[in-house]
Amino acid sequence: MRDGQPVAPGERGATRIADGVVAKIAAQAAREAVDGTLPHTTVTVHGRTARVRVAVELEYPTDIGARCRAVRTRIAERVAELAGLEVPEVAVTVERLRSPHLDEGRERVR
Repeated sequence: MRDGQPVAPGERGATRIADGVVAKIAAQAAREAVDGTLPHTTVTVHGRTARVRVAVELEYPTDIGARCRAVRTRIAERVAELAGLEVPEVAVTVERLRSPHLDEGRERVR
């Protein structure tokens, strides 16, 4: 309120959510989607839009395409819900595949 009168929407200030905060939301959402370790996430926010890059580890064997879709969907939903940002792009990189069939000292599946 200004001078006892409500401030018009066009004159109000805007809330800016820091890229780092959005990155933490996206990382947690990716972790929830793959039931794994906290992934490396990079976010760029422009206005009301966020672009996300995330690197995940997946259990193998798995449907890699379906898991990546789940990560993209979960990130877009959670960022929209918690930060109020649109997420038109989520780039998912599979950094590592983990297999319970391999011993600790052996090479990992690539």
